[in-house]
Amino acid sequence: MSRAVQQPGRAERQRVRASTRPVRAAVLTIITLLAYGTMPAQAHATTIAWTVCPEDAQVQCGTMRVPADWAAPSGPAITLTVARRAATDPARRLGVLLVNPGGPGGSAVDFTFNAATFFGDELRKRFDIVGVDPRGVGRSTPVLCSQDLVDAKPSPLIESEDQFAAMIDYNRRLAADCAARTGPVFDHVDTAGVVRDFEAVRVALGEKKINIYGASYGTLIGAGYAQRYPERLRALVLDSVVDHSADLDRFLTEETDAAQDAFGEFVKWCGRDTRCVLRGQNIPRLWTTALARARAGQLTDPYDAPRKVRVPDLVSVAFAAFYQPGWYNFALYLRDALAGAPVAGRRAPPPPVDLVDHSFAAVVCDDWHLPVTGFPDLRQRLQALAARAPQMRYSPLALRATTSCLGRLSPPDNPQRVLAPPSTLGPVLLVNARHDPASAYPWARRVAAQLGPRAGLLTYEGWGHVIYQTSPCVAAAVDKYLLTPASIPPGGTCPAVEPQPFGIG
Repeated sequence: MSRAVQQPGRAERQRVRASTRPVRAAVLTIITLLAYGTMPAQAHATTIAWTVCPEDAQVQCGTMRVPADWAAPSGPAITLTVARRAATDPARRLGVLLVNPGGPGGSAVDFTFNAATFFGDELRKRFDIVGVDPRGVGRSTPVLCSQDLVDAKPSPLIESEDQFAAMIDYNRRLAADCAARTGPVFDHVDTAGVVRDFEAVRVALGEKKINIYGASYGTLIGAGYAQRYPERLRALVLDSVVDHSADLDRFLTEETDAAQDAFGEFVKWCGRDTRCVLRGQNIPRLWTTALARARAGQLTDPYDAPRKVRVPDLVSVAFAAFYQPGWYNFALYLRDALAGAPVAGRRAPPPPVDLVDHSFAAVVCDDWHLPVTGFPDLRQRLQALAARAPQMRYSPLALRATTSCLGRLSPPDNPQRVLAPPSTLGPVLLVNARHDPASAYPWARRVAAQLGPRAGLLTYEGWGHVIYQTSPCVAAAVDKYLLTPASIPPGGTCPAVEPQPFGIG
C-alpha cells in the first residue's frame, strides 16, 4: 500500500532498495532456481552452515533445507535463510530469541540486522537474536511474480460487476504467473508451515527451548508455535496481535472499526497539539472534500505531481500514517493535497525490473478463508462498512486481503481456527495499543482468552502498530518478562506517549 508519510530515514532506505531492485530480482531468481535444482528432493538439513553476513559483519547468516510441503517430507525441498546476532555477553546467555516483524512478507533477516537498534541492551546481552525469513519471503525461496503483472493490480475498491470479474481474472493470472516462477513452495506458504520451519530451526540450533518475539502478522507464527510445540517454548511475546479465529464478518468490521478509531484519534490530537497545521479546522469536513476530489479524479499527489490520488490511495495514505503514528506529516499531506499546488522535491520513479518478490496474497490466501459470494455480497459489505466508518470507509489492509483472494481455486491450507493450547503452555505476554489501526484491540483480548489463564495482556493506552519501541513502559515489561518469564497480572496498562514530529523542518 502507499506509504506517502515516512519515518526518518525510511525514505532513504526505500530509495536504496529501489536502486538495487534489478540486481535483487536477479539474485532472487537465482536463489529460486538453486533451491530446486542443486540437491536431491529428500535432502533436508538438520544443521545450519554459518558464514558472516555480507550486510553486517556482526551477524552470521546461514541456510538450511526443509520440505516444501511438510505433509510430503520426501518431496521437493526449499531453502530457508537464517540470520543470528550473537548475545553480547555470552557468559550470561539465556538462549535464542526468534523474531519476526510481520507483514506477511516482512524479512526477519533484515529485522535481525536492525536488532541492535530495536531491542534493549540487556536483551541483546542475554540472547542470540535469530531471524528466519519465512518460506516464500525475502531470502527463503521467495514467491516471485512478474513486476508488470503486480503493477497492473486493479483497485481493491470494487464498484461494479465488471470490476469484480476483472479482479477474479487478475488474481488467477497472477497466481498462475507466481506459481510458475516460484516452484512447489507457492502452494505451501501458510503460517502452519512456517511454524514447522521454526521447529526445524530450533532443532538445528541445538536449543531445548526457544523464545519468540512476534510482531503483527508474526504473532500468528508465535501463537501457532505455542499451539503445536508448547513444551519447546520458554517465553512468547506477541506484539500487536492478529486473531486467526476471525471470520470474514469480524475480519472486515473489526479492522474497519480500528481504522476509523485511529482517524478519530488523529482528529482529537490535532485539536490539542498546536503544531498540527490543521488545528482549528473541521478535519472531517476537509477529509470529505479530499475524498470527493479523489473520486472525481481531481486530487493530485502534492509530493509526486502530476500523479492523481484516487480514493483507495488516499485512504491508504491515512492508514499508513496511523501506524507510527505519523500525525504531523499526515496533516501536512492533507493540507498540501487540498491546496492543489505541487510541493518541491518530486520523487523520481524507481527503475524498471522484471521480477519482484510478492508474498502477501500467497500467504494471506493460504491462511484465511474469506468467502465473498459475488459482487452483490461485496457491495453490501462495503456499504455496511462505510456506514460504520464514515471517514475511513473500510480498512485498506482487510479489503486488500479480501479482494486479493477472490477467485481462489483451492481452499486455504491453514484456515482460521480458535486456539486451544495444551495445559503445558507456560506464561505468554501479549501487548497491544488500544488504538492500533491494524491489529484491532479486540483481537488481542480474544487471543489472550484463547491462550488461557497464563496469558497476560498488557494494554498500551496509546496509538500505533508494533509498540515495543513506542513505549518505554512496554519495552521494560517485555524485557523483564523475557529475562525472567512469569505470569502477567491481568489488567496491566502502560500510559500513552504523545507522538513527536519527524521529518518536518
